[in-house]
Amino acid sequence: MNVFRINTTAWAEEDFYLVTTLDEEDVVSVIKPIVMAERDGGDEYDNDMLLYHLKQKFPHDDIEMYNEFTEIYF
Repeated sequence: MNVFRINTTAWAEEDFYLVTTLDEEDVVSVIKPIVMAERDGGDEYDNDMLLYHLKQKFPHDDIEMYNEFTEIYF
């Protein structure tokens, strides 16, 4: 499993994490075109939409989205 922090805007509070069997190339191949299209005046997206498109393209992979993780301090 891989964990990726996804940052698509200038605001850190909009970042999210993917825990997935996908590799970085697969994730970028889906998310980057959607983000770039919005920046060029296309339709707006949200994080749930990005997750939806990942699951549509890779239906047999594990893909989970998290906004934060529990921290354990010692």
